[in-house]
Amino acid sequence: MDNRDRIAHAFVGARQQAQGLPTYPGERPTTLTDAYAIQDRAIAIDGRQIVGWKVGRINPPLDATLGSNRLAGPIFAEQVVGTETEALPVIADGFAAAEAEFCVRIGRSSAGLGRLTPEQALELVDAVHVGIEIASSPYPGINADGPLVTISDYGNNFGLSIGREVPGWRDLSFLDWPVESRIDGAVVGRATARTMLDGPIGAVAFLIDCLAVRGLTLEPGQWVSSGAVTGVHAIAPGQRFEADFGQLRVACGIVAAGVRAVAG
Repeated sequence: MDNRDRIAHAFVGARQQAQGLPTYPGERPTTLTDAYAIQDRAIAIDGRQIVGWKVGRINPPLDATLGSNRLAGPIFAEQVVGTETEALPVIADGFAAAEAEFCVRIGRSSAGLGRLTPEQALELVDAVHVGIEIASSPYPGINADGPLVTISDYGNNFGLSIGREVPGWRDLSFLDWPVESRIDGAVVGRATARTMLDGPIGAVAFLIDCLAVRGLTLEPGQWVSSGAVTGVHAIAPGQRFEADFGQLRVACGIVAAGVRAVAG
């Protein structure tokens, strides 16, 4: 078993058991190619259905060093819920955070497409909703160790709560909506999607290219969790996260994840 396999097996196993990994389980990836190769190996071992992808930002100066200002990770079917779900799980002794995000639903396949402008990528979209991404990993240092480590463990995704559709989303006026995030009632972040590089639709354009290099496509019905609007907010079981997107609100409690049954 080579380094990539060891890391992938360790992360998949720890996620299944909802168990922390106090140290990174191998030699850290040093390139985007290495990091996504570990992620792809873990996806193959995991075997669950992918129904979407999370996109996160790579901050300066690493964006210039790596040649990318965003990263991606899979979102699995069983971890996508509606806002009627009262609580979302995290790995209690790993890393956990909540993020206010615009969730973009794909209406047309990206097969054969690439290097799209945000305007062109918008033609593949059939809805934009408000939502919450749960970022959680067995490895507590996943974000502190940088984007390559983040990529290697599913981009740090652990769930997505999808709220109401954004009215009039196609005119992109939602980019200027004030977004406020709160934990247990205390404000932890305020921003607009206008501050997010080229915005949520730009995240879709990035993702199409990121997946194409790996032989993957975006397909109708899949979701793109397009990036944290107000930041990545550390959270723990027992706390509650709320986000206001203009007049729309999403909220959930946070609980400790349990062992996940694996199909035999």
